[in-house]
Amino acid sequence: MEAIVWLVLMVIFLVIEAVTVVTVSLWFAAGALVALLVSLIGLQIWVQVVLFFVVSGVLLACLRPLVQRHFTPKLSRTNVDAIIGTKGYVIADIDNLSAAGRVKLGGMEWSARSSTGLPIPAGTLVKVEHIEGVKAYVSPVEKKVKLEA
Repeated sequence: MEAIVWLVLMVIFLVIEAVTVVTVSLWFAAGALVALLVSLIGLQIWVQVVLFFVVSGVLLACLRPLVQRHFTPKLSRTNVDAIIGTKGYVIADIDNLSAAGRVKLGGMEWSARSSTGLPIPAGTLVKVEHIEGVKAYVSPVEKKVKLEA
């Protein structure tokens, strides 16, 4: 009788695991499998329950971090987040007071504002600090000038 209960629990845990995106109940399905095998040997119910919890707990504590590390997808910056930190050129003078300015970033033109508040003339190489709505907030990039002796 106990074997049927453990089998049903194992199937339930595996179904839950199959319909969820994250690893949730795989550990409990393994614990139910061990309890099922122990019940088939004929050990008492309290031994089955203890083994279920011990196996589930040990697997959860030891293997879950490894599974999370190897199977969790790495998130890549996309869309607007990918623009932050890129460099481009000012194509229309940036002046925050008159709400004017445009930059060219990777082949696309953006409305731009100075992140420092100071005007930036056209032709200046700038770096995107952050994006607010449809405006890129930029700052001039310092160019290292080679001094000749």
